[in-house]
Amino acid sequence: MNKIFVDGILTGRVAFVTGGGTGITRGVARALADAGANVVLVSRSLEHLEPAARAINDEHVTNQNLGEAFAVAADVRKFEEIEEAILAAAVRFGKVDIVVNGAAGNFLCKAEELSPNGFGSVVDIDLKGTFNACRAAFAQLKEHRGQILNISATLHYLGTPMQLHVSAAKAGVDALTRNLAVEWGRYGIRVNGIAPGPIEDTEGMKRLVPEPVKERLRKNIPLGRFGRISDIEQAAVFLCSDAASFINGEVLVVDGGQWLSATKFI
Repeated sequence: MNKIFVDGILTGRVAFVTGGGTGITRGVARALADAGANVVLVSRSLEHLEPAARAINDEHVTNQNLGEAFAVAADVRKFEEIEEAILAAAVRFGKVDIVVNGAAGNFLCKAEELSPNGFGSVVDIDLKGTFNACRAAFAQLKEHRGQILNISATLHYLGTPMQLHVSAAKAGVDALTRNLAVEWGRYGIRVNGIAPGPIEDTEGMKRLVPEPVKERLRKNIPLGRFGRISDIEQAAVFLCSDAASFINGEVLVVDGGQWLSATKFI
């Protein structure tokens, strides 16, 4: 990937990244570390976190200007576990001044077949988990005038079949982003979001979107291509940098204009 940002644009920052072992948020964590931030990768299991942390730390060994990584197992649905993870992050790196909420759940299901447990499990991970991480990190963010970056979606901008549960959860995440931006701005805490459109190099795209649907989706994107994780990485580094120091309460859509031109998804 071509270099876009000046070296060390996030040097001295510490980012707490939920869902940081896989997918988009793994890419965001890597990009923040490439920009100089130390990163704490958080998920329920160390299975994916440890390889992701190792890859970042291997890069740090060869270039000391890059950030280090630290893996912590914690379930975002359990506030006490996230509190402990925040404490561990602060002990390891001295502070937490960036929180990236990327832990998420998803599956395809028609609304009439969606169970209360299925609906609740996605809301618990995506929305409740986002609140838990924000609330648990508040003292650190207030002390260091930090910031929050929530990974959302564009699914709820229009009606998206078989994604009621995710759409409801992400709509809640957007509301949380805007409300916290208003309430916590007085403490110097910025709260923003990124809403990715269809990102082709993710497991979700491979698992959830059949090829015929994929081609129709592509035709609805004005820029003529699917997004890539690198597109989200670049947006994340920008929003977490001082270049965005007066941006607060914004949900940045990164979808090539897809949702503006979409009339149907299947």
